[in-house]
Amino acid sequence: MRILYLIPARKGSKGLPGKNTKILGDKPLILYTIDFALNIMEDEDVLCISTNDLEVVKIAEAKGILIPFIRSEELSNDNAASYDVIIHAINHYEKLSQKFDAVLLLQPTSPFRIQEDFVHLKNEFDITTDMVVSVKFAKENPYFTLFEENNDGYLDKSKVGNFERRQDCPPVYAFNGSMYLINIESIKNSKIADFKKVKKIVMPEERSVDIDTLADWTLAEFNLKNENS
Repeated sequence: MRILYLIPARKGSKGLPGKNTKILGDKPLILYTIDFALNIMEDEDVLCISTNDLEVVKIAEAKGILIPFIRSEELSNDNAASYDVIIHAINHYEKLSQKFDAVLLLQPTSPFRIQEDFVHLKNEFDITTDMVVSVKFAKENPYFTLFEENNDGYLDKSKVGNFERRQDCPPVYAFNGSMYLINIESIKNSKIADFKKVKKIVMPEERSVDIDTLADWTLAEFNLKNENS
């Protein structure tokens, strides 16, 4: 299986400005994801960093990585969707007559994935699957702790069930933002939200940190310190 490794790294984060190049531990945040990709890629795979950030470009080039294009402003604003970024990258390589079976989306805001996680992800993938995604167990549960406001202004449970304890509710999973292994043909035919055949691998809480705010960054620093102690 030939995989396009795609790292989306746009400039202009609102929650934590400059987070992709901010130093976490002893290196820029994005290097955790770049190093992960370089360590697991096969010879036929391709690494693409889709960015409009010149600092990211410098970091990548220092690792000997060629940036194939500078992402357009249209694909770099707050309204740009991951789907459009993925399709843009696929189209770029198809114009160069390079075809792939799957695209592995690796967000640089998730620095703690390990090779074992990817092995599990890849083992779950086959040509009949739209996507295999990394998840974590969700603390909130729609049968027990999640509610929606009805037309009368009262709270109703998001999902009806006869459960008296949260432990008795069916397990609920949340995408942790770390890895999305996507069938190329599936993404060409529909958006990720419309996928019907989605499988999961579960990652532990300590490897499911998705950095979007200063609080997330502080948690990442704490986890990294514990990991190295």
